[in-house]
Amino acid sequence: MARALQATRGSWKKGDSRRTSWDEDERQGDVDVVWGTKIMARALQATRGSWKNRRNEKEGWKPSRRVNVAARAVLTPGRTQGKQQERRESVKKCRLITAIKTPYLNNGKFDLEAFDRLVEMQANQGVEGIIVGGTTGEGQLMSWDEHIMIIAHAVNNYGNQMKIIGNTGSNSTREALHATEQGFAVGMHAALQINPYYGKTSEKGLITHFQAVMDEGPCIVYNVPGRTAQDITPRVVEKMAEHPNFLGMKECTGNERISNYAAQGITCWSGNDDEAHDARHQAGATGVISVTSNVVPGVFAKLMAEEDGELATKVAPLANWLFREPNPVGINTLMAMTGLVKPVFRLPYVPYSKELREEGVRILNDLGLDSVPGVTEVRAMEDEEFTILSRY
Repeated sequence: MARALQATRGSWKKGDSRRTSWDEDERQGDVDVVWGTKIMARALQATRGSWKNRRNEKEGWKPSRRVNVAARAVLTPGRTQGKQQERRESVKKCRLITAIKTPYLNNGKFDLEAFDRLVEMQANQGVEGIIVGGTTGEGQLMSWDEHIMIIAHAVNNYGNQMKIIGNTGSNSTREALHATEQGFAVGMHAALQINPYYGKTSEKGLITHFQAVMDEGPCIVYNVPGRTAQDITPRVVEKMAEHPNFLGMKECTGNERISNYAAQGITCWSGNDDEAHDARHQAGATGVISVTSNVVPGVFAKLMAEEDGELATKVAPLANWLFREPNPVGINTLMAMTGLVKPVFRLPYVPYSKELREEGVRILNDLGLDSVPGVTEVRAMEDEEFTILSRY
């Protein structure tokens, strides 16, 4: 992947004058890369087997290139510090950001036509940004080639309509840096960064890790101890907030924590759909990074724009049903039931049971199908209608 991007944008090795991190773009002139999906796919195809090539290069042999990758870069005048800050602030003002679902074809590859329909629906319903390749988008099941390609596709097609935030975090600082460099090279507005999970580190290690990735460009930091088994404590967050590229927190520990951050001027987005309304209107959150808004974006846009306890209560059963099993199982199941995506699952995810699906039909009908753009029917479906893939 790096080789393909180098062929189109130049090297991004540390110290290289052509390096394409976000801050370098700001100093040397903003580079907007216009890559069509076909060009990106060709680039990815050209770099398959890169591990073998990388080993051969270390031994002094460089493979010949068989595919020429074309790209068009538009150079605009360099931005001032004020312009950099304006760009950061534009992300920090987003009230509703959807953690977008990644749809699949029957063979498990990306269904880009369905992806485009989903993103267009989000834009038309007032969503201001999307997280691409997050937990909901199953970035954890993607190769990095796939991951960067879908970010590039989103930027190329929708970067002028909404903020594209790529989930380029990793429990390996080296991988997080590499992916984040690539994400900014293809034009994402900001990165979503997770704290190192499983192989946990110390508070000092957390701070050093996040400072390294924030050096690449604007970042939202994601705190979800239920998945990482490690809380990003206020002490760590307050230290990170000193970095100019720290945009704020996606916070899943509750509204009390959000309220404390808001009092210090630290931007927060709720990571809990069932608490998002109160987080926005009572705890001082800027908004929410939402899963439920994949299916009811207009409802969540309204909840973020104005206080409406009655509407929040009405949508709560749907939000709770979506998390009856670990995300993204619920949203994958519901979007298949509504026909928004093909009923294709990449393992280890499998659909809800028939009993739970029938409950979901009742909940969505009670809420009203007019809340789900483009959907006129929701079905519980039969088990055999789902495709579950272990290889893709």
